[in-house]
Order: sequence, then C-alpha cells, then structure tokens
Amino acid sequence: MKFFKAIIVLTAIVAASAGYYYYSNQVEIETIELTSPNNLPLDEDIHVRLNKAADAYVEYWKEDGGPVHQTVVSKSSLNHNFHLLTLEPNSSYKFRVVIDQVIPVKSSEQSFKTRPQSPWMVHDWIKADHPHDEKALGNGLVLLCYRGYPGYMAMVDGKGTIRWYWQDEKLGVRLASLTPRGTILALLAPASKDEFNKPNQPSKKSTNASYYLRSGRIGFVGGTVLVEIDLTGKEITRIDLDKKGIVMHHDVQMDKQNNIVGIVRDFRIDDRPGHPKDTLWGDAIMTMDTKGNVLKKWSPWKKWDIQNDKKLDSLKHDRFHFNTISFDRDSNYLTSSPIENQVWKIDAKTGDILWKLGKDGDFKLNEKDLFYFQHAPHITKTGELLLFDNGDFSPRDSTTANKQSRAIAFNLDQKNKTATLAYAAPIPKKQFTARMGSAYELENGNLLQTSSKTGSVLITDKKGKVRWELNAYFIPYRALYVPEEIWNKYRKN
Repeated sequence: MKFFKAIIVLTAIVAASAGYYYYSNQVEIETIELTSPNNLPLDEDIHVRLNKAADAYVEYWKEDGGPVHQTVVSKSSLNHNFHLLTLEPNSSYKFRVVIDQVIPVKSSEQSFKTRPQSPWMVHDWIKADHPHDEKALGNGLVLLCYRGYPGYMAMVDGKGTIRWYWQDEKLGVRLASLTPRGTILALLAPASKDEFNKPNQPSKKSTNASYYLRSGRIGFVGGTVLVEIDLTGKEITRIDLDKKGIVMHHDVQMDKQNNIVGIVRDFRIDDRPGHPKDTLWGDAIMTMDTKGNVLKKWSPWKKWDIQNDKKLDSLKHDRFHFNTISFDRDSNYLTSSPIENQVWKIDAKTGDILWKLGKDGDFKLNEKDLFYFQHAPHITKTGELLLFDNGDFSPRDSTTANKQSRAIAFNLDQKNKTATLAYAAPIPKKQFTARMGSAYELENGNLLQTSSKTGSVLITDKKGKVRWELNAYFIPYRALYVPEEIWNKYRKN
C-alpha cells in the first residue's frame, strides 16, 4: 500500500512540474529593442516585450571576458525596461533576457557594441609614468565636475576610462554630492558668474587681508541652479536659485530627510560705533525642500560679536568663508571656516556652536596636528573626523619648498573635548594646493585626495604613499568616491 501511495505522490509531482513547465514555456519574448540614451557610449537600454506578464532580468558581459552582470529583477509586466550603466566605450557586449521563474527561461545570446567616446571627452587621465595601480581604487569610480562650458560630471575608473557622464546644455557644474537616496545633487552656474576682485597687496603687518577670496553678493564658486538627477541621467528636480535671490556656493548636501542643505552667501549691516555704514559679507547654512522652499537658515551673524572682532575690518567682504557642509552622526552640522583654521559643529535645531576644532579652538591639539585653510571635514564610516589640510598660511609654509597639503583624521571625544591623531597622509610637495581640495576614505582603507590647483587626484595609503594618480586637464574643486553599491538600484554584481 505504501508503495502505491509513493507512486501516486511521485506522479502528482511530475504532473505538476510538467504543467508548470508547459505554462512557463508559454511565456515568450515578443520583441527586444536596444536604444542608447542621449546617444552616449556608456549606457544601453534594453526594452523587452513579453506575451504574458512575468518577472524578468538581463544578464550581460563583455564579449572578450570579464564578470557577468545582472540587472535587478523587473517585476511582473508585459513590458520591461532595463538600464545597463557604466559600460565601456567602443566595446562589444553580449546579453540575454531571462524570464525569472522556478525554471528560468533564457533567450539566446545577443550582442551590441557601444560607440566610441565623444572626441571632446577623450583625455589621457592616467599617465603611464605616474603611479597607476588600478586596484588602489577598488571597484568604485571617481566623480569629477567640470565648471567650464559645456559643464559636465564624469565618473572615471581605475584604468582612466570614463564610465558615466552627464552634461548640462547651458551651465557649468560647480560641484556635486551623492545623496542618501542614491542620486546626485549638483550645483550649476555660468562659467563667468563669479565676482572676484583682487585686493590691494596686504601690508607685511597684516595677517588677514591675504585671505580675501571673493566679494559682492555672488562671490566665488557661486551657483545659480540646483539639479538632482538619478544615475540614468533623468532630472528629478531643478531649482532656479537665481530667481529666488539665493547664492549657494562651495557645498550642498542632502540630509536623511531628503532636504537640501547648502552654504549660502549672507550679510549684515555694519552698525559698529565709529564705523561707516557698510555691508558685512559672510555665509550661512540654508535648508530647503526639493521644491526650493526655504525651511530654515542658520547665520553666525546672529550671535557674532562684531564689536570685539579684530579681524572684521580686513575680512568684511568674506568673514567666515565656509566651504563645507556635512553631518555628524547625531545629524548636527559640521562646517569649515578656513579663515579661522577651524572646523565648527553647529546644533541643527538651536543654531548654537557646540564646539570648534583647530587653532585656538575647544580641543587641545599638538602643534604638528594643527591644520590650515582646510576643506571637506566630515565623519568617516568608522567615526573619525577626516579633513583635507591645505597647509596654507601655516608656520610650515615660510618658503614654497615647505608647503605641503595632507589628509588628516582625528578621533574625537566630544564630551571631554579631546582629540587624538588617527592618521596623517601628506601628499607630495609638488602637489601642494593652497585652495580647494578634499580627502575621502575608500572602502579598502586607502584615501582619495584632490590637489585642485595642480589638477591631480591621488590615491594614497594612510601614510601618504601614492598608489594611483589621475591627471585632470582642468581644476577639479574636489573628487568624490562613488562606491559600487550605488548602482544596486539598477544591477546586481
């Protein structure tokens, strides 16, 4: 009896499997169409139409070998659109469409070839006689912004191949940042929009006049438009800052609530006794939603003691020169005031300055750990405060030969106001940069450092040994690391 029951169960299983197999094979691919969005050599869209609604995905790989990539599964539908991103130009690829069922149904292998790179994008990013260990970058990419015309953003791999590209038709790209929701937030402006007046030569007794970097309402690196795009290049939002009378500059980020937080020009009227009426220019931190509605603004002028500010007369056109907005783990603001050689932490709700790190700040630092005219302070994934120490106006720069920029990181005890050096990674003296620049930690522990004035992007270890160097033909304000995981919305690796 047990034998006959087993036969019946087995027969039922076989019948069910056969029925499912028959059903699954009734799902057929009717059409496969390939298009290249915006005629770029780096993207390919595959449009698939089925005769019945089903889940599907695409497998694709370079014809001459390499890993097989898989798009994310497109859920039950008759029509599916797959975006293949970060392809290499002038390269042959193979792919197949897979109907995602218990017994997958795969199409025959098909192929396409990407077109050659646009001539204006061809550049010798990596020089053979410079360090070029592509493994130093890992599996990520480097994002660069070109602020000339036409402005663009490009992502370059460890071999020096552009793997992603976006261009605006009318504006330069001042800077960009990655958002928590996997998009890119970019600040755009005409190339000639800056208001930069070279001051009179400072006297030998002055220690502040040489800090002048910008003047007027617009200032230097001022932006006129904010745009958010996804990695397919689709524009999600565009905010005309110029029409709103807002001048954003130097940095813009998106917080965890998907609000936009940026550095803006700000002013107050000089009402000091015995001084002529004048406009005192500085900066503020502004928060707006993605429709451009201003939610709040924090300005240091509201609590600044201008009566006892000995630097104010020489710095009235650019008192703070904030160049960074980032977030501590508690979501409060971190900003950089290079004129003060300090990083400030600001309570995002009350506007109180919680502490200042740096020269004459709230943390005791060894002389060798002080930083000068710094950029891009932020908290790393492992909790250190990492910044790019430009090294300008420091006691170390009495001669050109002594000038040196570096990445430097601290472990902070914010309660007891103690800071200990985690590591310092100086870049070669020939790549000293007095202005701009950045330093970010990669997933493999290396550092991505930008020497803006020399057009160099370097990957170093935490002692400063250069393992990889990218040669830009323009001055990059900063270079961002784009981890491989950011593409997870579009593919599985």
